[in-house]
Amino acid sequence: MSQMISGGVCAAQGFRAAGLHVGVKTHATWKKDVALIVSDAPCTAAAMFTKNVVKAAPIHVTMDHLAKGGVRAIIANSGNANACAPHGEENAEKMCAAAAKAIGCASEDVLVASTGVIGQTLNVKVIEDGVPELYGLLEHSDEASDAAAHAIMTTDTVKKEFAIEVFIGGQTVHIGGIAKGSGMIHPNMGTMLCFLTTDCAISQEMLTEALHEVVRMTFNRISVDGDTSTNDTCCILANGLAGNPVIAEKNDRYVDFVMALHEVCYLLARSMAKDGEGAKHLITCTVRGAASEEQAETISKSVISSTLTKAAIFGCDANWGRVLCAMGYSGEKFDPEKVDVSFASEAGEILVCQAGRGLSFDEELAKKILTEDEVDIDITMAEGDESCTCWGCDITYDYIKINGDYRT
Repeated sequence: MSQMISGGVCAAQGFRAAGLHVGVKTHATWKKDVALIVSDAPCTAAAMFTKNVVKAAPIHVTMDHLAKGGVRAIIANSGNANACAPHGEENAEKMCAAAAKAIGCASEDVLVASTGVIGQTLNVKVIEDGVPELYGLLEHSDEASDAAAHAIMTTDTVKKEFAIEVFIGGQTVHIGGIAKGSGMIHPNMGTMLCFLTTDCAISQEMLTEALHEVVRMTFNRISVDGDTSTNDTCCILANGLAGNPVIAEKNDRYVDFVMALHEVCYLLARSMAKDGEGAKHLITCTVRGAASEEQAETISKSVISSTLTKAAIFGCDANWGRVLCAMGYSGEKFDPEKVDVSFASEAGEILVCQAGRGLSFDEELAKKILTEDEVDIDITMAEGDESCTCWGCDITYDYIKINGDYRT
C-alpha cells in the first residue's frame, strides 16, 4: 500500500536540494534558474534521454558520467539549453566541476542538465560563481524541493512535484520527483527535465529496467505540440538508505517499486500535459478493444497529437470526425465501422459516434462537457481486448504568442 506525501525530491532519506537565481535568466531576475540535488550517500543511477538526433551538450556529459557510476548529485539550469552552442560540453563539465568542488566529490559523480533557448552560449561563469551560495542553501525540506522545482521551470506556469511512500521488504521506501515541461512535448521523451530520487536499495540493472518500463507508460504517452526537444532528460538516483533488502531481480519487491515509481511519474506526466503552453484543457484519450497495447497506444497518441482535434477541444466543438480521422492516419489497421467515440468530463458523458457513424446528440450537453478543463476522449474498438491511455492538451492562441517570440 502506498500513499502520497510531501517533500518532492527531498522526500527520500539523505537527499537535499536547493534552487537559486544566479543570472542565467537575465530578463527575469526574480526567477530561480539553477537547481542542485545532492545525496548524502553514493547512488546507483539510471537515465533516459531524448530520441532527437540533435542532443544538447549536457546529455553527452551526463551519459559519460553515468557510465562511471557512484553518482552524488544533479545540477541543472533553466534559461539556456546549452544545445548547439559554442563550448557546450566544456561548459556542462564546468557546471559539474563547480558542484563537485562544493560537495567534495569527483566531477564525474555529478550529472548535469539544461533547458531553455537553443544555440546561445551558456554564461557558465554566473553558475560557477553562484554554486557556493546554492550549496549553502541545501536542505532536506519541502521548501528546498519547491525551490529546485521552480529553478528548472521555463514556460511552465506551475511547478511539477510529487512524492510517495511505500512499504517494500519490511521497510518504508520513499520516491519523489520534480519535473519541468510545458512546450516541445511529444512522445518518445517529450520535452522535459525530470529528476527522481529514492532511498530504495535497488541494483543498477533493476533501476534501469524500472525506469524504462515506467517512462514507456507515462512520459512517452504525453504530447503537447508534436515537437521533441534536444534536452529531454529523466534521471533517477537511488541511495539505498531505506535499508530494504536490495532489489536485484524481478520479484514482488521489484513490482512494488515499479508501481510506486509509476504513480509518481504518472502524476508528473499528466501535470506536464495539463500545463501545456497556453493550454486550457487537459485531454485524456483512452482506446479500448484494441488488438494489442501497441495498437492502442499508437492510435491514442495520434489522437492527442492531432492539431485539428486539439483545436476542436479548444473551441468546445464535439467534432468527433477529427478523432476518427486521426485514428485513420495513425498507421494502424482497424475496422472504422466498429468504432465508438464518446466525450466525457465532470459535466457528463455523451456518445457522439457509434459503429463509425455519426449520431444525433445534444449539442448543448456536448459543449457543456467540453467546457470543463479536463476532457476525456473515449474510443472503443472491436479488434481485441487491449487498451491504452495517453494525455495531451488543446492548442490555443496563447501557444502561438508564447512561441512566436520565445527567443527574443
